[in-house]
Amino acid sequence: MQILLVLPLILPLLIGCSALIRFRNIRQTVALICLFLNMLVCLLLLVETHLYGVQVVQSGGVIAPYGISLVVDSLTGVMLAISGIIGFAVGIFSAATIAANHQRFAYYPLFGFLMMGINFAFITGDLFTLYVAFEVMLMASFVLLTVGGERSQIEGGLKYVTLNLISSTIFLIAAGLTYAVAGTLNMAHLAAIMAEQPSPGIGTVLAALFLIAFGIKAAMFPLFFWLPASYHTPPIAVTALFGGLLTKVGIYSMWRVLVMIFPQELAYLQPLILVLAALTMIIGVLGAVAQTEFRRLLSFHIISQIGYLLMAIGLLTVDSMTGAVFFMVHVILAKTALFFVSGLAYELEGTYKLKKLGGLSKRAPGLALLFLFAAFSLAGFPPFSGFWGKLLLIRSGLEIGQYVIVAIALAVSLLTTYSMLKIWTEVFWKPLPKQDTELASPHKRLSPLMLAPVGVLVGLIIAIGVFAEPMYQLSEAAAVGVISPVSYIEAVLLPGTGE
Repeated sequence: MQILLVLPLILPLLIGCSALIRFRNIRQTVALICLFLNMLVCLLLLVETHLYGVQVVQSGGVIAPYGISLVVDSLTGVMLAISGIIGFAVGIFSAATIAANHQRFAYYPLFGFLMMGINFAFITGDLFTLYVAFEVMLMASFVLLTVGGERSQIEGGLKYVTLNLISSTIFLIAAGLTYAVAGTLNMAHLAAIMAEQPSPGIGTVLAALFLIAFGIKAAMFPLFFWLPASYHTPPIAVTALFGGLLTKVGIYSMWRVLVMIFPQELAYLQPLILVLAALTMIIGVLGAVAQTEFRRLLSFHIISQIGYLLMAIGLLTVDSMTGAVFFMVHVILAKTALFFVSGLAYELEGTYKLKKLGGLSKRAPGLALLFLFAAFSLAGFPPFSGFWGKLLLIRSGLEIGQYVIVAIALAVSLLTTYSMLKIWTEVFWKPLPKQDTELASPHKRLSPLMLAPVGVLVGLIIAIGVFAEPMYQLSEAAAVGVISPVSYIEAVLLPGTGE
């Protein structure tokens, strides 16, 4: 079990080290093999944690809280599994769509370093190494954003890196103050110490700083401007990876740090978080409705969906957190699939502008069907996965009398449906405008390598929706483990309780 916990770091690191390999095809093969093995390991870790509880490795054999703990509980297991699936799907999609001139700039090695940072952020049990994971992600993602050196990429990349560096600075200040107050950065140790703090004053300040730091990473209102300015600029495989996973690492960190370590202090911030959740939903969906470019529309929806995940923290019940974990898995799958669809539409018709697209329901009926399934799920239609996550969140809000946020969540779902219908009408239903036929490639067909990742993700969306009980059980276990982290604390701090 100890080797299993470090493999999600070692395998992506091997992809990063493939930069030393001269031949592009060999680098790609190494990357795909490692991404596939990473997916299998992450799925196995999910099964192990569900069956046997929290798994822990103390780095170098140094016991917590003095060493670095690698911890996989139910929440981490779910996040690792979904990131492993997305990583492999994007790897396959990249093999089919990333141009050779982009691959020359160490595309797959950078991909590997980014996946290592994501996995490290999920597994680490210590605030400082969480900061290190964020920095690894930031460096790799900035280079991936700017690969190709186009003007729009450089502009978007500068906005991206500037705000994320501000986030990292606030995070580092908050971590330093936390160490000054508690004398430790181990999350399990911090959770135990902060539970005994009699005064919430300094704890509330720390929680607010972490909320700001992670809020920037997650694209929370009003700290989201970097996302729509940058996510539409790189190759679509990069956009799909970012849209699926990067902002979710920020939300995961909020859950892990705010909910597990600062539950008392979080009570003071809940009204503010609910307001921020509502504004994030509203601004995100209104921005999406106003867009006329496929990728930018989907980018604004990333922001909108983050609002639902913030809503869970504002409600802070087991039901709301269960719904949020379920919703997290759904939105990662749906958002990645929709970005894939946008890239395939570009492959066929040479543009992302909605007004210049059209006719794909006849030209690529399979792609149209995949889009419909993913879009219905994003909007929350049954029996797709998005329905259950939203249902759990809305039911939780009704049970504790938070009717305003529930009404906003329902209204945003309606506007999400409208924007998805807008894409359907413009891209798939209406005929291709005659003046734009020269952009299209009338004889081009999508290869199985392009369609397979979309089909697998949409298949998972349908499976999770139709057979919701297993995902519900995993989500509930993850929610209980975060809100009542006794087993997490004992596994890390008490010898013999973890593997």
